[in-house]
Amino acid sequence: MMIITPSALSALMTGFRADFQAGQGMAASQYQQIATVIPSSSKSNTYGFLGQFPQFRKWVGARVVKDMAAHSYTITNEPFEATVGVDRDDIEDDNIGIYKPMMQELGRASTVFPDELIFPLLDAGPTSLCYDGQNFFDADHPVYPNVDGTGVAVSVSNYDDDGGSTAPMWFLLDTTRAIKPFIYQNRRSMQFMQMTDAKDEEVFTNKLYRYGVDCRANAGYGLWQMAYASRKAITGANIWDAYKNMRGFTADGGRKLGVKPNVLLVRGEHEEQAREAVKAIINGGETNTLSGLLTVMVADWL
Repeated sequence: MMIITPSALSALMTGFRADFQAGQGMAASQYQQIATVIPSSSKSNTYGFLGQFPQFRKWVGARVVKDMAAHSYTITNEPFEATVGVDRDDIEDDNIGIYKPMMQELGRASTVFPDELIFPLLDAGPTSLCYDGQNFFDADHPVYPNVDGTGVAVSVSNYDDDGGSTAPMWFLLDTTRAIKPFIYQNRRSMQFMQMTDAKDEEVFTNKLYRYGVDCRANAGYGLWQMAYASRKAITGANIWDAYKNMRGFTADGGRKLGVKPNVLLVRGEHEEQAREAVKAIINGGETNTLSGLLTVMVADWL
């Protein structure tokens, strides 16, 4: 029988922390491939710069600071936690081995947690607003003839709903830029903590020690110009249509943005179709022009 002392609890915490860290290495997250990670130091961050695309001009006279259309897009940090309870009797009986996989799973969950925030944004895109006041995936993003956001806007689409279809979407993304299609906002990273004071109410009443992880974070939309959603069949022709639409995107003022999609993102059940569409050889020998142009990404959290 183990005697529960402060030193014994400290050693137990060391072991559980090692299990937690081992679990963190068991999972591979995907979110950083499609989201810009922004550190946060306040309750929320306002992204007023979204929609402002810097450009060079010949320097004649004083520098010219162009007024841009004002945008306001705010992401508010939220608290998240996960907790494992350890029965005091299991510690006394030296039966703590049963908690090893739970602590490892807690570590694995902390690694993929940002994915669970980011990837649902894709399916929510047609009904969730982004910085320009339109839904992130929308047929009516306003692009203005003047760089300051004045003039009669032209509607630009980054969404093909295939005539109102409810088929699952697939996505083209440009993830090569500093601002990616999505934003992961990190206020406080994962912290592994314990509550083992003998005077704690839960310990006294229910003989339960608690070990847990918490963080503060949230996710939101970056630049809609870096993403395109389609409900059409995943074929070479439909992928090329979406690709060419993205290549034609411009900023206010008509300047080409140079968007170049590099990721074809699909859900698990569409992986075979996606890889078939971009494989090197098709039709028994014909060269596929999509080969090498796009990387297929299968999202685990769609």
